[in-house]
Amino acid sequence: MEADKDKNANEPGCLGCAARDKKIAELEARLGKLEALVRTGKRQAAPFSKGPPKGDPKPPGRKSGEDYGAHHRRPIPERIDEVHEAALPVCCPHCAGTHIIETGVAQQYQTEIPRKTIHRQFNVHIGQCVDCEARVQGRHLLQTSDALGACASQIGPDAQALAAMLNKDAGLSHGKVKGFFNWAFDLDLSRGGACRTMLRVARRCEPAYEAIVRRVRLSPLIVPDETGWRIGGLPAWLHVAVACDATAYLVHRRRGYEAAVELIGADYEGFMTHDGWSPYERFIYATHQTCLSHLLRRGRELLDNARGGAVRLPRQVKAILQEALTVRDRRDAGELTAQEAIEEAIGFASRLGELTARPRTHAENERFAKHLWNRRESLFTFLQFPGVDPTNYRAEQAIRPATVNRKVWGGNRTEIGATAQSVLMSVLRTARQRGIAALNFISATLKSPFAEQPQLIVDTG
Repeated sequence: MEADKDKNANEPGCLGCAARDKKIAELEARLGKLEALVRTGKRQAAPFSKGPPKGDPKPPGRKSGEDYGAHHRRPIPERIDEVHEAALPVCCPHCAGTHIIETGVAQQYQTEIPRKTIHRQFNVHIGQCVDCEARVQGRHLLQTSDALGACASQIGPDAQALAAMLNKDAGLSHGKVKGFFNWAFDLDLSRGGACRTMLRVARRCEPAYEAIVRRVRLSPLIVPDETGWRIGGLPAWLHVAVACDATAYLVHRRRGYEAAVELIGADYEGFMTHDGWSPYERFIYATHQTCLSHLLRRGRELLDNARGGAVRLPRQVKAILQEALTVRDRRDAGELTAQEAIEEAIGFASRLGELTARPRTHAENERFAKHLWNRRESLFTFLQFPGVDPTNYRAEQAIRPATVNRKVWGGNRTEIGATAQSVLMSVLRTARQRGIAALNFISATLKSPFAEQPQLIVDTG
């Protein structure tokens, strides 16, 4: 019996077992690589990590040259509010000598922020109309409310605007907003006060938000996108639609077509560049452009995991899409006419249609080919109509600050907070697009009655 065991142990395994063991080893190696990639991409401690540092990084600091420091020099202030004399010391700091002769006077400039709070008192004059006997009271240009009595002590318009911007733009929690006002301005503001201030600012900015949404719906080109959100700890979605000079956000409980319609409108007739999400295809009056960056990224992922003949489809698709982007650049540079670019687009569509029409044995390639086939009519719109973006980078750039802030406080606690999130993000982003100081605009909005609010967007329809 022992001899039989030794004999079997020395015999080589069968070919099937060897092939199986080799296949298992390959799959385990691929699984290890994929797990490492997933861990790298999902790390919460370093979400923006780019991997290990370079072995020979460039030295830090400014670079030498003729323009050394020229473009980093702070300009001299146009207005001087204070002048202070930096007198010579009584004795020399080097040798303690007392005989110092003044040889000149040089200027140094300093820009400082005011930290002293201003306490205002408004003597509100109250009267009665003789004709209708209604109560009438005065209002100063700096007032933000007509409330008296228990609500007579309030926060000023600039402070309210700053509190809202710190929360929605800078991503500070209400507790940190409270701390900032306390140690920066010695202004006592509670967490609840910071939250109520933000909600009040959002209510006053609702007319501006409505004008922004109308502007987006009338824009000839929009770029929509969406990302996960939370309302009261439950799943929700943050939708965004970016136009040339306005950006509208909407926090909604749902992700689908119904939510997108509330933001964009079912009858939108302009150009729409998106990531290929199927609900966007339901906007039947729009002219669509599928984001090429998403397709190129998906092709790269397929190439990383493909073996043998499975690499052909992603390589060929990548080549066609990159060639189309090159044609776009040549057209914009004046090397090609608009008609020549249209002819190139027809050729690209034909080549891609032939490439994706054939069935594939590789499951992932078959899924990718089907996706391209279903969107074949919206892949090269940007070559047929100048000005159309081939990627949805505008929407991704607009949604990135919200995803960063989401890591701080996760979302909104209530529906009212979600509405305020939509309003304030839209106002702040649109003000930045239009080159308007958001702090000044919000402050002016708070100081103006609803009928006299400043306009961030001039309605055209």
